[in-house]
Formats: sequence, C-alpha cells, structure tokens
Amino acid sequence: MLDIGYALSTRFPDPPQTDYRRADVHALRHDLFCGDVYLADTKADRELSTAWGWVPVLDFAWALCDIVEQVDRDPAGSRAARPQRAELDFTESADRLLFERRFGWVDIEAEWVPASEPPLSFSHTELRREARDFLHDLLADLTDLHEDLADNPAIWSLQARFPRVP
Repeated sequence: MLDIGYALSTRFPDPPQTDYRRADVHALRHDLFCGDVYLADTKADRELSTAWGWVPVLDFAWALCDIVEQVDRDPAGSRAARPQRAELDFTESADRLLFERRFGWVDIEAEWVPASEPPLSFSHTELRREARDFLHDLLADLTDLHEDLADNPAIWSLQARFPRVP
C-alpha cells in the first residue's frame, strides 16, 4: 500500500507578509510551503524520502499528479508493454525521482538512493488515487494554516484539474 506524506520545515518558513489569496503559481509552486516529502510502501516497509528541508511541498504534490497523468498517455493503457517514463526534478538539487510505467504498474526510483535498492512499485490506479488524495489533504492542511489560500484562484484551478478519484 502506498503512503505519501510531508512535513513542513521550520528552517524555511514562508515570508510573514505573504498574501496567500493573491500568490501566483510560481510562488505557490516554488517559494512557499517548504519541507520534506516521502513515498512509502507500507507493505514492504520501504520509503523514498527527502531530508533537505527545502522541498516545495505543494509543487511536489502538483508535479506528482501531473506525472501520474503523463505516464498514462499510451492508448493501450494498462495493456501497454512499452515503458512510459517521467521524472520529477527537485529545483535546488540535481536529484530526481524517476517513474516508469509498464502495463498497469509504476516503478519509482530516487537518484539519491543506491542503485542496488529496488524501486518502489505501485499500480497506476493506486498511485493516481493516492497522489490526488495527498494533494487534496495537503491543500486542506495548508488552508487550515492560511485561510486566505482557499480564496486563491490558482488553488481552485488545481483542485478542479485533479479531483479526488474513488
């Protein structure tokens, strides 16, 4: 089972003068809500996690939802034998998460983990559901911290683009 989580950093707080209602997409994706993230396979008791403190957590959730759709472009869907690949790069680092979908499964590798470690592997359906749940749960947490964020049109668009899936 897949678990996606985060922790906001106390070392890199958002600027106190931030107007969350009017923050643009660049600020939302790259300048605010820094911390660490993880993807965990709870059944195998393994995880890929950052420990840098500066990862833009909302950008991670947003990019993860984008990647799940990107690796689902083959018309054959879960019957596609040809690998579909995507990567998530971390802006302030050369490290990346690498995604490869074949058939209905997505393997996820982190470049900062030794190559001898096997990738995490999840069904595409589970990854889509959990990525979207993570995004919506994160947005709920962030709007609890910053009420004005709920009035930001970029957040409305993001929620509409990636609705929760059953």
